Amino acid sequence: MMPDLGKYAEAVLSSYVLSILLVVALVAVSIRRARKMKNALEEVEKRGKSNG
Repeated sequence: MMPDLGKYAEAVLSSYVLSILLVVALVAVSIRRARKMKNALEEVEKRGKSNG
């Protein structure tokens, strides 16, 4: 299934692994930030309703 990468196998595979890890990290940071912003927005909306 995997092509023969020859002497470049280590470099290619490590690049793939690093790329996958970076994508996973970006997704995790995005999800975390979205949750944080959602909670902050809900707090602002809650304060706005209690004042109005």
